[in-house]
Amino acid sequence: MLMLISPAKSLDMQATFPVLEATQARLLDDSQLLIDQLQEFNPEEIRQLMGISEKLSELNYQRFQDWVPTGATAQCPAVFAFRGDVYQGLAVDSLTVDEIEFAQQHLRILSGLYGLLRPLDVMQAYRLEMGTRLENTRGANLYAFWGDKISHLIDADMPEDEASELINLASNEYFKAVKPKLLTSQVITPVFKDFKNGKYKIISFYAKKARGMMVKYAIQYKITKAEQLKGFSSAGYRYAEELSDTKQWVFIRDET
Repeated sequence: MLMLISPAKSLDMQATFPVLEATQARLLDDSQLLIDQLQEFNPEEIRQLMGISEKLSELNYQRFQDWVPTGATAQCPAVFAFRGDVYQGLAVDSLTVDEIEFAQQHLRILSGLYGLLRPLDVMQAYRLEMGTRLENTRGANLYAFWGDKISHLIDADMPEDEASELINLASNEYFKAVKPKLLTSQVITPVFKDFKNGKYKIISFYAKKARGMMVKYAIQYKITKAEQLKGFSSAGYRYAEELSDTKQWVFIRDET
């Protein structure tokens, strides 16, 4: 079983982390092609491309100019660098070394710049969302740029001695970079709904955090079969069989 999550815009490149054997991202040649192109952009062009503020465009302009593929002192393992809602739920700082090593085998992070990251793959500060319409030599956007590469790498990373199941805990924007038809594994998408105004509905902030909590649950209990995820009960969520099907598993939470 392999779990898939999105990256985050919020970063902490000075995050502290235990002494672990860091790894290198495996699609760095592709990342370099994107960087080569982005280094030609001035701050205003970056602002227009990404729809961000002038301050953020200046920041990311400098990040692209300073980017080197390996060996940078500012590098940080991806799972510690990202600090968004999903990662609040994951709470990697609370995991043991043994649990982080389990995550290295069973968790992958989609990335607009790096394609696919393992938790301990070192990365540099960047911002490049998968939905960015960056026209490139391979097509009109990043989905065209990455093509089949992410899907093939996910398939190669699937543990051979376990059930071939991909747990999609990524956002729609990022999962669009994956081509399920190219995967040999079954794709299961957990959905988290909270009871509000008389019905269960997806509330973005809570759903993102719940995705991270499910990853943490799987890591701490060393879950290797999707069926075991139905026992997830963190923060009051419970599996709702009556709302679920084989491809989409719904977890609900009542008002607290």
